[in-house]
Amino acid sequence: MELTIYSLAQLALRNGQDKPEVWIAYNGLIYDVTHSRLWRKGTHYEHWAGQDLTDELKDAPHTDYVFEKLNVIGRLKMD
Repeated sequence: MELTIYSLAQLALRNGQDKPEVWIAYNGLIYDVTHSRLWRKGTHYEHWAGQDLTDELKDAPHTDYVFEKLNVIGRLKMD
């Protein structure tokens, strides 16, 4: 299955405020966290939806395994 490619601008609109979708990006993939109780209102602790969290999550108290539970919906366009 080929994933749709989204730009940072398209991702930014899915912040839980501008559109009903709540998306985050990590390591080039975009995840739909709309129905996650951890991302209500587009925030998770000090993290905001609608952006690439790759650099921010280097200091997270969990590893990449948390992303295995999320639905991948696209790829982030790398400029």
